[in-house]
Amino acid sequence: MTYSEPTRTTTRRIPRILVAGLLVVVAANAAALGYPLLTSSSSTAASPIDVPRGEHRGALGEADGVVPDGTTVFDYEIPAVANLDPDLLGALRQAATDAADDGVQFFVTSGWRSSEYQNQLLGEAISEYGSEEEAAQWVASADTSPHVSGDAIDIGHFDATAWLSEHGAKYGLCQIYRNEPWHYELRPKAIDHGCPPMYADPTHDPRMQR
Repeated sequence: MTYSEPTRTTTRRIPRILVAGLLVVVAANAAALGYPLLTSSSSTAASPIDVPRGEHRGALGEADGVVPDGTTVFDYEIPAVANLDPDLLGALRQAATDAADDGVQFFVTSGWRSSEYQNQLLGEAISEYGSEEEAAQWVASADTSPHVSGDAIDIGHFDATAWLSEHGAKYGLCQIYRNEPWHYELRPKAIDHGCPPMYADPTHDPRMQR
């Protein structure tokens, strides 16, 4: 009887030690393979199946006017292009076709935007510049922005804006703000009379005073 009790105690402990060892090995292998481990604190978290990789819930995307790199005025399937005013888009495509003969390509850096996207850009500008007044020199509100109405486009790169600066008026395409050489809008009268004088920045544009 003296040795029987310790013997039974030993036989009960061995399986627990083995199980603990196996758990350590499994955990190490899972970590090496990049699988997440569920613990008491993480068991209620979403799994990779619940949230696809690369998806950010609530993030703005192409449907709001975000423009993928390399977008041109001929990319019909991109909402930032497709939702532009038809007359503006027609003038842009005509100009882009002629510019291509000079080896110049029009890339779209921004076009139509949803109100949500515009307000996000404004919020970011306020954070960057420190005040609504400073931010307004670069970004309008969703209520006043011609991007939200589909009446404005931002064009890149430098060779494209230089080409438009020289030739844009004959298509009715005009730079509106001196501080934004990439921002163009349609002014049909410019075809016969030239583009109107530019505003220093959006804060001098009467449309922004609404």
